[in-house]
Amino acid sequence: MDIRPFTIAIPQPDVDDLADRLARTRWPDELPGVGWTRGVPLEFLKELAAYWADGYDWRAAEARLNAYPQFTTEIDGQRIHFLHVRSGNPGALPLVLTHGYPSGFAEFTQLIEELREDFHVVVPSLPGFGFSTPVHETGWSMGRTARAWIELMRRLGYDRYGVHGGDVGGGVSGAVAGLDGEHVVGVHIVTDPYSAAATATFLPGMGEGLDPSDPVDRSALDRMARFRTEDSGYLAIQNSRPQTMGYLLNDSPAGQLGWIAESFERATDLPYDRDQLLTIVSLYWFTGSGVSAARFLYEQAHSSDWGAPPAVPQGFAVFGADPTVRRLVGPPADAHWTEHERGLHFPAMEAPKELAADLRTFFGGPGAGEVVH
Repeated sequence: MDIRPFTIAIPQPDVDDLADRLARTRWPDELPGVGWTRGVPLEFLKELAAYWADGYDWRAAEARLNAYPQFTTEIDGQRIHFLHVRSGNPGALPLVLTHGYPSGFAEFTQLIEELREDFHVVVPSLPGFGFSTPVHETGWSMGRTARAWIELMRRLGYDRYGVHGGDVGGGVSGAVAGLDGEHVVGVHIVTDPYSAAATATFLPGMGEGLDPSDPVDRSALDRMARFRTEDSGYLAIQNSRPQTMGYLLNDSPAGQLGWIAESFERATDLPYDRDQLLTIVSLYWFTGSGVSAARFLYEQAHSSDWGAPPAVPQGFAVFGADPTVRRLVGPPADAHWTEHERGLHFPAMEAPKELAADLRTFFGGPGAGEVVH
């Protein structure tokens, strides 16, 4: 039950060690003219690593993060780190934001600024991510995480609240809504063509019943096939051999950087803050959470615990929208559904104002909590 204040304070020797390791990176060679077709291009990663070592200011980023009230608590034997940013309006609706992979709580800093007047914002770090470490036992699936979020909101004294997330965070948010419908007023999910194809590929039941003779269904099936052949490699490794991958992620900052930066480059279409990306990567590096975050994906891939389907109003904000997304997601007929032409997998960083506006619309505006559906 104990909730303790938390301040990020990375020891200076760890900061110096990062710069030293980056300077001594043993770079591989690269075939000419292949671009992004075989992974992160060498010159792209060299330039980003050089900026991480000599241009990016971790201490400034640390101070910005510490401006948000942070806490830790233990739930079900696991340390859980979270931000808790209270609105100036005491009657504001509490809203839980859950990040996905490969991301972390720092993804939401711009979105928090857009929402903090209208909502009490709670941003937990998934078990095995950032400061919600170490993880001492197996079994931390989406369902178990959802139950931890429910307990966290109970400890914070919130009787009614909304949930939001994308990617893995969308799955956790949906499970919270299904397990705690008595207190959850609505669930809001962000998705995009990339996420929809990934989810339909791996979530049982999604993508079934698509008709190859229908042009839109055919496009959706083609998108799933492209995901399997071109974009699912990281999932295949982490869903089967996360520990082996962990040695690279835990020992080489260039390896950790490339692993995360590739996702941001391939799954965004609007500019994002490079320093914010490096803050996310730095949190993985300083907490040694590359391997435990990878294990979270393994746990879900080998679990049947998806929580329960939502029984509350559902909202969807689609970024980079095309007709395949609705076919793949299959939302309820009365779901709130908003399509945005630009932005993709990380809208909290790519389009925070647009995402915040959709959240306010769905949850009913400042302090109202009257979910639109």
